[in-house]
Amino acid sequence: MRLTGGEIIAEYLIAEDVPYVIGIPGHGCLGLADAFIGREDRIRVIQVIQEMSGVHLADGYYRASRRPLAVFTSIGPGAINTAIGAATAYVDSTPVLIITGSVHTYMRGKGLLQELERARDDDFERLLQPVVKRSMRVDIVRQLPSVMKRAFNVMMTGRKGPVNIVLPMDVQSASADVTLPAPERSAPAGREQGDPEEVRRAAAMLAGAKRPVILAGGGVASAGAEKELLRLAELKGAAVVTTMAGKGVFPEDHPLYAWHTGSKGTSVGLRMTSTADVLLAVGCRFADETACSYRHGVAFRIPPTRLIQVDIDPYEIGKNYPVEMGISGDAKAVLGALTGELADIGATAALRNPAFIKELQTERKKWLEQVRKLRTVRTRLPTISQLLHELRSAMDRDAYLVTSSGNTQAQMLQEFPFYVPGTCITTGGFSTMGFAFPASLGVKLARPDRQVVGLAGDGDFLMTMQEMATAMQLGVPVVMVVANNQGWLAIKDLQMDAFGEKRAVAVDFETPDGRPYSPGIAQAAKAFGLYAQKVETRRGIAPALKRALSSGRPSLVEVMVHREFPYSGSPAVGWWDVPVPAYLEDRRKAYEKARRQERL
Repeated sequence: MRLTGGEIIAEYLIAEDVPYVIGIPGHGCLGLADAFIGREDRIRVIQVIQEMSGVHLADGYYRASRRPLAVFTSIGPGAINTAIGAATAYVDSTPVLIITGSVHTYMRGKGLLQELERARDDDFERLLQPVVKRSMRVDIVRQLPSVMKRAFNVMMTGRKGPVNIVLPMDVQSASADVTLPAPERSAPAGREQGDPEEVRRAAAMLAGAKRPVILAGGGVASAGAEKELLRLAELKGAAVVTTMAGKGVFPEDHPLYAWHTGSKGTSVGLRMTSTADVLLAVGCRFADETACSYRHGVAFRIPPTRLIQVDIDPYEIGKNYPVEMGISGDAKAVLGALTGELADIGATAALRNPAFIKELQTERKKWLEQVRKLRTVRTRLPTISQLLHELRSAMDRDAYLVTSSGNTQAQMLQEFPFYVPGTCITTGGFSTMGFAFPASLGVKLARPDRQVVGLAGDGDFLMTMQEMATAMQLGVPVVMVVANNQGWLAIKDLQMDAFGEKRAVAVDFETPDGRPYSPGIAQAAKAFGLYAQKVETRRGIAPALKRALSSGRPSLVEVMVHREFPYSGSPAVGWWDVPVPAYLEDRRKAYEKARRQERL
């Protein structure tokens, strides 16, 4: 079969059952874009307004469907625009195929339009190398079938992640006689089981634990191991704590759920993880926010807590804490095997510690009472806490909530319960702003049968608000909720908490005379064609959400929220290493005292 480079890519994407390809045509990808003409019934091209948003959209689509999408760009600026989206996907282990155009193979080094060649001819791929799982350059059309097959294998196996294919303009348009590999005959099957002897030893350790805690990370979601996690926790009577990337993998109204640990954690989560005798960590990195910057005894006490760490990526095992047992394997397979071994050891009643479970219930009630009090504070404008409560009441039990970084994400982590696995979509370790809105479009494309709500602050939304045009072109009835606090209030709160209440700088949106500034987000949304409302009272939130969710249109609800510390954000229950300047002497001394407790 004789095909051009562009046609090879289009046909292979179709063979892999990829329903959408996302991109902005430019001179550097015309040959590829043209190949999708005549194939619209099998693969649809989605336009976005900025390439970063295209990667976020693909990221959201995968998280909701477990099916990867492809993104294509032109040369230079368009390609570089994918970097933040690629980094977000890379850190959160999300597969996205990013195909970037490149100059003609026979003109490299000439300084063609948008070529980067002064350090090395056509040097783009080195820019993305730190934020993709693999980078591949194609110089000959005949290489493409093999490259496409390998790209999907790399993306979808082991610790998943994005892949970049650099595709020169002439390769896109040249043709060759090729045979496309059948995806089902090229991809590996099965799951990494973990060493059986280590699994047996881990089960024995868990069986004897009196204060067992399971720390569930994003690897549980990636493996689809939610049912296995639930079975194991219920069999043993273990408290389940989730990381930010793991939020939603365990039903959050379950009596064994202990919410979150870390700097953005909860009192119940910190209590459980810091006093565990055995900690089973599954698919998590022990990043600084989860571990309270490794300050001993705040989030974790390892040792004496005995750590069993399970991860698909051996690199993560023992990286930040010493392990009693490290099991390299797929979370679904290993959790299933652990449950089987544990069931063989003893009956459920014998495995459980009633006193520990009772303590967990008491600590849960204390935290939920603290959250309830946050919702009842009297302020002129509604707080984010109150907004979250109204959101949860308005949304279906199986609705998706998509969030970015900032106070909305931190308080979602602490307060907003998810009941159905996979319905929490948030940017994790890269803490990306501008993610929520384009990602929510991807989620809605993947799950048109479900309610999908995006939630972000005003600064976050302004980074990708141009994708309201994309929402209108797609016609997807996603609801975007913007908590407008007229500034970078998450950073302002951090400055004031760490440095002092008079130490906030460059974080308020203000006019030259010092008045708070807002560009009128709801008005802008109406100009784009969205159904949009602005709310300034708590009483107005619920009806506005109801109207938006039932509108059947792309919608936006702008909620003006309280912006004064301490009710502008979430309570700082844990600890985070934010270095204090030496000239703030008293605070510096307190900081150094706390830092001496870090175990690195």
